[in-house]
Amino acid sequence: MTYEEYKKTEEKRLAVNIAHLERGVKFIDINTAYIDEEAVIGAGTVIYPCVVIEGKSVIGKDCVIGQNSKIKDSKIGDGTDIMSSVITESAVGERTHIGPFAYLRPGSKIGNDCKVGDFVEIKNSSFGDGTKASHLAYIGDSDVGAGVNIGCGVVFVNYDGRDKHRSNVGDGAFIGCNTNLVSPVNVEEKAYIAAGSTITQDVPSGALAIAREKQRNLEGWVEKRGLLNKKK
Repeated sequence: MTYEEYKKTEEKRLAVNIAHLERGVKFIDINTAYIDEEAVIGAGTVIYPCVVIEGKSVIGKDCVIGQNSKIKDSKIGDGTDIMSSVITESAVGERTHIGPFAYLRPGSKIGNDCKVGDFVEIKNSSFGDGTKASHLAYIGDSDVGAGVNIGCGVVFVNYDGRDKHRSNVGDGAFIGCNTNLVSPVNVEEKAYIAAGSTITQDVPSGALAIAREKQRNLEGWVEKRGLLNKKK
């Protein structure tokens, strides 16, 4: 690309941003936002520096698109904030909080008043209204109901080495930290799963599922192994 070509590209990009500004979009730094011509952004939405909005993305009113976020061919509802995250070919509802450092892969559908926190990855899955995955989780090929709590370290184990499988989690369920849901499996509404469980069978409504090794304490094991005061 020649300097003249680059200059024309930058002028065109700035013109797109100015058009959004005139329609009520707010920019922290209008020179550092990269927005495709086809994108639609509602009035009152704030765009932070180094944001990339690609394709036919539609962003609602009064949103906050935080620094270093990328949105491609996705729909974002009113009043939603996205912090330093990537959203591709997905839909996010209203008043939902995404990030920081979340990744929504194609086919994700997130409801209203949800939370997708730091280092949460969602792929080809849905969240009902009010569902929260606050940190460090992978939700793949699954349908999660409304008002579900997904704890830290939860993994939806959707791939068996050959095929992808789908799981379902009912409304109001509670998935404890460090749980593996080995798909296909159904967790019915208001069921609880104890932290550290690996779930391979369906969990009935209102039940508590515990699937982990019983703890044993071997007294004196450290001393017998000669590990006390061991030099590094």
